[in-house]
Amino acid sequence: MTEPIPVTRAVDHGIAKLMPDVDRARAWLLTVDGAPQSYVDLDAPTHLEFEYARRIGHVLDTVAEPGRPLDVLHLGGGALTLPRYVAATRPGSRQEVVENDRALLELVTGHLPLPERSGVTVHTADARAWLGQAPDGSADVLIADVFGGSRVPAHLTSLAYAHEVRRVLRADGVYLANLPDGAPFAFLRSQLATFAEVFEELAVIAEPAMLRGRRFGNAVLVAAHRPVDTAALARLTAADAFPTRVAHGEALRDFTGDAAVVRDENAVPSPQPPDGAFTIG
Repeated sequence: MTEPIPVTRAVDHGIAKLMPDVDRARAWLLTVDGAPQSYVDLDAPTHLEFEYARRIGHVLDTVAEPGRPLDVLHLGGGALTLPRYVAATRPGSRQEVVENDRALLELVTGHLPLPERSGVTVHTADARAWLGQAPDGSADVLIADVFGGSRVPAHLTSLAYAHEVRRVLRADGVYLANLPDGAPFAFLRSQLATFAEVFEELAVIAEPAMLRGRRFGNAVLVAAHRPVDTAALARLTAADAFPTRVAHGEALRDFTGDAAVVRDENAVPSPQPPDGAFTIG
């Protein structure tokens, strides 16, 4: 059998590489400009290699009864890891993926095709612009995993953006965002303050060492108008290879402190990660 070979291509926002995993027959790592972006196992779409993706997967598993189809809007596509996960765990789901790098989408869908009748539709567009045109109350879940290089773009951090998220979600919908930061957490705290203006319930899933300021890392923000099942999430995340903490309620309000709400006019991207901040695991 022919061994898979790496694929390198200039895309709209850098140099993308698809590299086969020598330990898994049809698994691939996607990097852009050397930074790990996504991991996909075509034979096992429920395998989530990256820690932040597993955390989002745990939320997806708990937002509704097992197997119930969902309408999911993904802002940011990567290698379509999470859309594949939802299609496998919740057959019949309708999913829209918005990715502004057309060449990257073409690379991914060409070399790592979606299964037939996956229910996933991909679009090339700016995430904020697409969200502004999305119908009211059209999504059960909205996932934001958008990066310009290794930073969350500023226009996806503001109060106006949060209001658009609320408009597009159904009344019992859930918002999930992948947010990188490190001490003193000016970015993460500002996002908590901003989304607390719009949503009644917030939770953050992150490694304890990150929340104690010992390392730069990814936190998953969960926002909703209904209670988040933090007990179930705590059980699931505690069983991961790298256990995480689910912060909510008074502890999360204390963490947020007096952080200011972000407006469009003063929005900034997430901080530049330090060299070596992100590893594959």
